[in-house]
Amino acid sequence: MKKQTKPLQRPHKFEVLRQICNLIPTFLVTKVARQTGVDKKARTFTPWSHVVSMLYAQLTHAIGLNDVCDALKLWSGPLSAIRGAVGPSANALSHANRVRDAHMSEQLLWGQLDHLQTLTPSFVAGRRRLPRFKRRMYIVDSTVISLVANCMSWAKHRRRKAATKLHLRLDLQSLLPRFAIVDLAPHHDNTRAPQMCAELKAGEIAIFDKAFLAFGHLRQLTQRGVFWVTRAKENLDYRVQNRRLHKAQGQIQIKNVIRVTTQMTFGSPNSGGIIVTPPLGGAYSVSGAP
Repeated sequence: MKKQTKPLQRPHKFEVLRQICNLIPTFLVTKVARQTGVDKKARTFTPWSHVVSMLYAQLTHAIGLNDVCDALKLWSGPLSAIRGAVGPSANALSHANRVRDAHMSEQLLWGQLDHLQTLTPSFVAGRRRLPRFKRRMYIVDSTVISLVANCMSWAKHRRRKAATKLHLRLDLQSLLPRFAIVDLAPHHDNTRAPQMCAELKAGEIAIFDKAFLAFGHLRQLTQRGVFWVTRAKENLDYRVQNRRLHKAQGQIQIKNVIRVTTQMTFGSPNSGGIIVTPPLGGAYSVSGAP
């Protein structure tokens, strides 16, 4: 007798996309579309098909409307198995992105997050990436997103370039974004620093680069009991008040309490915190403490 063998498992089309869509409750998209009024603007291209199309574009790093629409039309059979989703034409997808309310995507995100937290309460809490720290830690940073200058004149960044800047606060505990601002690229990062840290509570830690260095904002964080860690600018004018480390310990070469001696335009220089500066030797030193 021949030995029975298990049949080979063949990968299904859109398997990853199908798994992600199965996490979304069947009622959620319809509910959000009704609340935002998107259902009234939808005819043959339903809000659910719109959500699936945008998820596919994000997963495949699509570079244009034709890239998304041609692929979804080609695999219309496996696509229809995802709750009857239909691939759009380039005109239908472009019209939906232009006319339909963008708040639907935002409410869908928060609704999905609440749903996952209800199913698994530990989803939002996540695993502690840094077990030494019992406080909640956030990373605040920004990135420039390049755009097409001919199509988006409002986002003109340079002579022949257009761009926008995304400011993001990331929760290190769950690795989920907590706050984001999309702004014009020419605006400096420190102009958005107060808004990015407005929701931080006493005892939490904010980590950001020297682009967000604004002494008035740092003073406000200190008064609110928020700890902060940043890098010092090369032209920072300060005076050492107290040396807390007389011998190097590991990668920490210097640990000093400093006082900024130059009055900055951003506010009072007497703010506390941890400033990481690269000394001449190339290693890092830590100065100051909240």
